Parts: sequence; C-alpha cells; structure tokens
Amino acid sequence: MIHTFKEFSTNAIFNVGNETDLKSFQTPKQTELYTFIWAQSEAIEIIIDSIPFIIEPHSILALTPIQYLQYISGQDAIVYQFNREFYCIKDHDQEVSCVGILFFGNTNIPIIHLDKIEQHKFQILHEVFIDELETKDNIQAEMLRMLMARFIIKSTRLLKAKEGIVETAKSSKVDLLRSFNFLVEQHFKTEHSVSFYAEKLFKSPKTLSNNFAKLNRSPLQIIHERVVLEAKRLLIYSDKSAKEIAYEVGFDDASHLSRLFKKHTSQSPSDFKKQLITSS
Repeated sequence: MIHTFKEFSTNAIFNVGNETDLKSFQTPKQTELYTFIWAQSEAIEIIIDSIPFIIEPHSILALTPIQYLQYISGQDAIVYQFNREFYCIKDHDQEVSCVGILFFGNTNIPIIHLDKIEQHKFQILHEVFIDELETKDNIQAEMLRMLMARFIIKSTRLLKAKEGIVETAKSSKVDLLRSFNFLVEQHFKTEHSVSFYAEKLFKSPKTLSNNFAKLNRSPLQIIHERVVLEAKRLLIYSDKSAKEIAYEVGFDDASHLSRLFKKHTSQSPSDFKKQLITSS
C-alpha cells in the first residue's frame, strides 16, 4: 500500500510505499524523485544506471531523481520518495540537505546498514511517518518535513560513521566535493572546464585540484565521468544517435565526445551501443 502526501500550493509530493511500488520499475526508468529503498528482512536486487546492486537485509540505499532504476527481485521493502518541493525548497549547503552527502557528496551510491538498535529506531520513525500521513490537518506538511529531516540526519550520521568522516579538515574537503558535485550536476552539459567551477566556488583551479588530490579525485575527472555517465544513460535508455547525444552533453563535434568516451570506457559510443544490442 502506498501512502501519498500532496501539497497543491507548493506542488510538494511525498510517498511511502513498499516493494509493490518498486515493481513499477521492472522496465528501467528514471526515479524522478529523491528515493530511499529500505530492504528489511530480505535482499532487494536492482539495477542502477545499468549496474547491478544488491541491497542487503536491514540496509537503506539512497538515489537521486536523475538515476535510472530497474527492479529485479526481492520482497519486504519500504520505499520513501519525495520531490524538491517537499524537502529541498532551498539548496542550503548543509550535509543533510538535498545537496548533502547522501545525494551529491559520494562518488559511490550510498548504502547504510542498520544494526539491531538502529533497525528498532528506524521502525519507530516509520510508524510515526504512517501515523502522520493519516493525520490530515494544517500542520501535516511541516510534521512530515521534520520527520524526513530526522530520517536524513540519522542516515547521514550512520553513513559518516561507516566512511570514517570526522569533523576535521578532511570534512571540509568532503564539503567541497559535495558542492563541486552539485555544481557539476547543474552545469555539466554546458561547462566542461575546471576553471568555471573553481570560479563558482571562489577557489583557484590549482587550489581546487590540490584539495581533490587528497581525496584521490581530480575535478576534471569528475566532470568527464559525469559527461560519460550521461552519454551512457542516453545510449542505453534512448534512441538518440551518437551525434545527438554529443550535442546534448555540450559537444559541437561528435568526435570530441567519442574520444572522451573511449578514454573512459575503451569503446566508442557506437561500439558501446552495438554491444548493448548484441547482449540484449
């Protein structure tokens, strides 16, 4: 059963569902909403951007609206989904916002494992969510946002503990990575140079690169990987030609994208597409 909250004045949407809702993703498609998938008593098998994932029991996985999700198997899941209008009304640069480490601060898709104590805490929070969704009054929206903030704060704390992120100089570098990732998400289709993002972050390109070197990431690498990821998504999930895709991700000449794509995948976009057709 799906519980839905809609606020017509702001177009806010918040859904709480289960594995039945995941089954609507048996054909791969973009999530279009910020999404948490919570595997409870058994593993959930999914594919994200053509990469297989298994969410182990008692684990939560976070997805952004732009990612392609395909459900393969698994039962006993809880799914939370919301749009920007529900929770991300303003992109304040905090680690528990929609610009936070759960969504744009990671190079990998974040998965949070819950021990027995945390399972109990999250289950209580879930019950409060359901109770609040069934309580229709003029403060319902605020209560649901507060509960989602609590959910995100708790998940963020667990993820930080898992990854060993502490409140030190390293944390500031993670914040910089987060801000950079979010800017790349907004501009990667038109801006491919490090200098553009450095200026937006009030840093010199050299300072930006030096900070990222300590995180084993290059700013240019992140930009290029995001462009290639988008090209892959369009090759997999659309019928657009390589030339159309090159134009969509900011290249006037398709050969420029082809060189970049081959550098990262060892294949040209056309060879990548042929391989998809052959293997399907």
